[in-house]
Amino acid sequence: MADNLLLPTPPPLNDAEKIIKLANSKDGGIMDYVIPVFDQLNSGIIRPEMEALHFELKPVMFNMLQTNGQFSGLPSEDSHSHLKSFMEITDTFPIPGVSNDALRLTLFPFSLRDRAKSWFNSLQPGFVDSWNSVAKKFLKKYFPPTRNAKSRNEICLFRQMDDEAVPDAWERYKELLRKCPHHGIPYCIQLETFYNGLNLTAKQMLDATSGGAFTASTYNDGYDILEKISNNNGHWADPRALVPRKTTGVHDIDAFTALTAQMTTMTNLIKNLTNGQVAQSIATTHAPTVESVQCAYCGGGHPFEHCPSNSESVNYVGNQNRSGPFSQTYNPGWRQHSNFS
Repeated sequence: MADNLLLPTPPPLNDAEKIIKLANSKDGGIMDYVIPVFDQLNSGIIRPEMEALHFELKPVMFNMLQTNGQFSGLPSEDSHSHLKSFMEITDTFPIPGVSNDALRLTLFPFSLRDRAKSWFNSLQPGFVDSWNSVAKKFLKKYFPPTRNAKSRNEICLFRQMDDEAVPDAWERYKELLRKCPHHGIPYCIQLETFYNGLNLTAKQMLDATSGGAFTASTYNDGYDILEKISNNNGHWADPRALVPRKTTGVHDIDAFTALTAQMTTMTNLIKNLTNGQVAQSIATTHAPTVESVQCAYCGGGHPFEHCPSNSESVNYVGNQNRSGPFSQTYNPGWRQHSNFS
């Protein structure tokens, strides 16, 4: 009776299984191994069954994906932001009979390009069967543990910039938290880290706003205070109270370098002054001796024209204050003429 039992019929072999069977047998030809296997060209996503027999992807969906920007896999790109924007776009166009997972799995390949698209095409056929699985593998690829640790360190080592107002610092801190949503930092530690990263003036402002001590507030109260300050940015941040920005091309120097430059300048000035005095002294020492002047009339130590015994000199001195027709034509060099001696 056991001989009359019928064995179940095995399922038909696909192309890949046929290639493997030929490789293990001796009947296959060499050219049979180079036959392309089209099953390996299928997508790595197994799309779930849909109730709708026919549905159409609207062109506006692809336009929004194009406007949002395709993810190329560069280190500077934000993988969390890309997934969030992609889900917002797909949730905007609900299709009757088509689940959100099916629509996301259908449109997700169109949101990738370059290296990210190559990574998606390298997935094994039928490797993932749900949207959560695709999102996890995407984040594991483009937000690895090393990048997660780097982002978490940026949050823990947050510091307010010199020319940064409190609202701007709060917005930048929230951006760091958003880029690493699985940082694992408790809520109370988040506000404490932000408070410790502020300068003394900003801490005093927060303490005064919270009624004494900002760290004594609950997370919700502290968050509300910071949000109110951020919303009133125009009233809180005074540009005149900020440190002026550095001018392009101007380099900062410390106090020691400035003092050294001043001392060098003073030393050079003293050296130049000393050298000038020495040169003047040398010139005075080596200057030629002026011959003594002797009056030709009385032999005294004065010129002849200034001799008291010279009547012409007396008349000339007396006539200097007089005005005459020849007062402006008198030549003093005539006094040394030989005929006047």
